[in-house]
Order: sequence, then C-alpha cells, then structure tokens
Amino acid sequence: MWSALQGRVSNRLARHFRATPHRLPAHAPMVSFTFDDAPDSAAGEGASLLEEHAGRGTFYLAGSLIDQPGDHWRGVSNDAIVRLHRGGHEIACHTFSHLRAVDLDETAMAREIERNRSHFRTIEPSISLENFAYPYGLASVWRKPQLAKNFRSARGILPGVNRGVIDLQFLRASPLVNYEIDTDGVDRHFDEAVASGGWLIFYSHDVVDAPSPYGCTPALLRHALEAAGMRDMPIVTIAEALRRIGA
Repeated sequence: MWSALQGRVSNRLARHFRATPHRLPAHAPMVSFTFDDAPDSAAGEGASLLEEHAGRGTFYLAGSLIDQPGDHWRGVSNDAIVRLHRGGHEIACHTFSHLRAVDLDETAMAREIERNRSHFRTIEPSISLENFAYPYGLASVWRKPQLAKNFRSARGILPGVNRGVIDLQFLRASPLVNYEIDTDGVDRHFDEAVASGGWLIFYSHDVVDAPSPYGCTPALLRHALEAAGMRDMPIVTIAEALRRIGA
C-alpha cells in the first residue's frame, strides 16, 4: 500500500516540477504513436499499419522483456527490433528491467539506463536510445533531472495534448487502448490538437483483434491513422517531433 501511494505522490509531484520546459511553436499540430514493452504484434501489425499511412512509431523497449512470454503477449524478437530500426521506426528506452522510476535511486537508474543501452547496442550498434518512457506510466520527481541528462524526453501516461510550454521530461500521452477510448474519443483528441496546434501522443501495447486491457485492435489504430490523414497532421516519431519543435 505504501509503495502504491508513494508512486502516485511522486507522479503527481512530477507533473508540477518542470525539469526541461520548452515552448512549442504557435501552430504545428502533429501526432506520435508509441508502443510500450513492445509486444510482437506491435512490431508486426502495428508497424505495418503505420507504414501504410506514411508514418513511423516509437517503441519503448525494456531489454529484459525482449522475446519473452508474458501474461498477455510475447515480447518482440531481436530480428523484429532490427527491422523496426532499419525501417525508420524509433527504438527508445523503458529501463532494462521494466522497473518503476520511483523505486530506483540515482545509482540504480543509471545502471538500468546503461544496461539497456548496452543490450540494444549488441543487437544493432546503430541503435541509440534517445528518449524514455516511465514504466507503468509513473514518473519520479527525483529522477526527472537525472533523466534530463540522459534523454531528450521522457513520456508518461497523463492524457491530453502537449501544447504551450511543455515539460520534455513529462510528455503527456493518451491511451490508444480499446478498454479506455473509442473512435469518438480518438477524434476528440485530434480535434483538440488541431484547435490548439499541439502535439498529440498516443500510447498502446499489443495490436490484435482481441487485445489485452492495455492494447488496441487494428481497427482502432487504423481509425486513428486515418483521422490524422483527414486533418493533414504528420505522423512522426518522438525523435522527429522533438527535432521539429527545436528541442
């Protein structure tokens, strides 16, 4: 109970203490699709759908989960990671052991970052982990300054459009998860991004017809991709979005 409370308090504090503030351009709406833990279906069906719509995604990977069976999916393989990387998708960091940031002190976090980077260098030397996502979506107000020294950004799971002055170490992201959102909800997020000129980020996990409580169907992902096209919103990786905003 204390651990859960500590995580919630840390995450709430992290919302309000900006580690890396950055002002977005006045009106440049765009959307990023991200996948956490990288189930094999995200690297397969998810990546294929993105490519069909001239987009690329960001895959936040934890080395310990690669090619491993889980309760809801099997982890992506090394070969699939190389294909994603060579196909223009972004490989990003999710710690090595998929541990909550709030449970890691500075030394433990540094060890997790270096271990993950080393792991992916052995898979493909040209992979550089430039961006980070908080495992379980829980940010740590104490680790944010450390992450800012190691990554261009860190993404959470607080819904909403990134607009105005944002914190690069606490990027907002909305669920593209069938248990949490429907097509109307997706459209509302896009309309808000267009109206505000902001940066919309979605997160999901598996992409299958009968998804886990954390994933989406191909139909929902396709709807979101088509919604971007209807609004002429570029579909970009987190790294490309940061380049566009000068971060």
